[in-house]
Amino acid sequence: MNVYGLVLAAGQGKRMKSKLYKVLHPVCGIPMVGHVIHVLESVQTVQNIVIVGHGAEAVQANLGDRAAYALQAEQLGTGHAVQQAAPLLADKDGITIVICGDTPLITKSSLDQMIACHRERGASATILSAELSDPTGYGRVIRGEDASVRRIVEHKDCTADEAAVCEINTGTYCFDNRKLFEMLPKLTNENAQGEYYLTDVIGLLQEEGEKVEAYCLPDAAEATGVNDRVALAEVERVMRQRIVERHMRNGVTVIDPAHTYIGPYVEIGADTILHPGVHITGHTVIGEDCEIGPNCQIEQCRIAASVHITQSVLTQAEVEAEATVGPFAYLRPGAQIGPKVKIGDFVEVKNARIGAGSKVSHLSYVGDADIGQDVNIGCGAITVNYDGIAKHRTVIDDGAFVGSNVNLIAPVHVGKGAYVVAGSTITQDVEAEDLAIARERQTNKPGYAAKLKSRIQSRNQSQNK
Repeated sequence: MNVYGLVLAAGQGKRMKSKLYKVLHPVCGIPMVGHVIHVLESVQTVQNIVIVGHGAEAVQANLGDRAAYALQAEQLGTGHAVQQAAPLLADKDGITIVICGDTPLITKSSLDQMIACHRERGASATILSAELSDPTGYGRVIRGEDASVRRIVEHKDCTADEAAVCEINTGTYCFDNRKLFEMLPKLTNENAQGEYYLTDVIGLLQEEGEKVEAYCLPDAAEATGVNDRVALAEVERVMRQRIVERHMRNGVTVIDPAHTYIGPYVEIGADTILHPGVHITGHTVIGEDCEIGPNCQIEQCRIAASVHITQSVLTQAEVEAEATVGPFAYLRPGAQIGPKVKIGDFVEVKNARIGAGSKVSHLSYVGDADIGQDVNIGCGAITVNYDGIAKHRTVIDDGAFVGSNVNLIAPVHVGKGAYVVAGSTITQDVEAEDLAIARERQTNKPGYAAKLKSRIQSRNQSQNK
């Protein structure tokens, strides 16, 4: 039986007090609605539909073709929101999961269990519920003496007895798709909010003799909806803890879990050590036996086994086995660091390949370059890659030595085993095994420093009169 996903994401989210559309606020680096779509994809929905309203274009730009979209131009309640998907869903057989776009903590396991409960018990609707010690603000799941679901009552419509119930409606449901869309036109807005409640579909189904079930979450935190920045920080904390614990159980050592930040799509090999202050995001893959941190920022990178990275920033870079990076290095997009390479302090690498065993130890910039194996790049050396109009590449072959404070004016080629003397500005190719020196002969002028100082002092006195 096909399963469809229907995400309610049309609310403006005024309590966030933000220019950013509510469901696009990130949790562990991923927009909330992105988490929801991901979990729907994980239960193998055949189609996901997002109900958009305020900020529709921003949501569509973010999710792209991962979903279809239906517009709720007026905010007339959850029932009205679901009705907007009728042209896309009403004639389909199967199960529809209705879920809010601001519930990023929901898990695949819980949705799987809800779907299984729905199927096994032959329900027309199954409510995902949770037990809360303080259910204020949530709709209550009201059960009969036989524990069957009788109705859902919104908080503002609760009697005193109903308000005392701690089992709440999380806002996530399974429906028989055809029966859902048969009931929606029968909704009315005769309630305290004057809205069309999706929850009223439960009562309508029961009036038709249909079976309604509820699956209670084992972890109520999954039900958390984000309506303000306080809730956003809380779901961030819970998800981050969840992610860190998963990696620790898979053999990763995390020195200080409370100060380690790992994105949901990151992969890390066993026996890797993460020090405090590490931020790893995107689809980053880190191999076994690495040591990362402290204070590293790694985004969308591939890092092989036994790599050491300290206090550095890496973005869209690749680092091969047994290389070392940092402290205070910056690997920019396109940086490809070969095995056993050393990238030292205050070194920046961009769109460059550095071959096995090469060293760029201090204070250098390597951009748009192809560096061979066992090359030494001296302190302060720079590949001058930009002429003001276009970028050009520098090529340095295996075994070459580039001295300190060398400027390599691209396009330029330094041959195998060549030697470039410190302080040179190289504008022409250097052939293999050649020595290149390009600096003016030093001239000393005896006693001239004192004359220069006197001249400067006289000028300053004149300007101060």
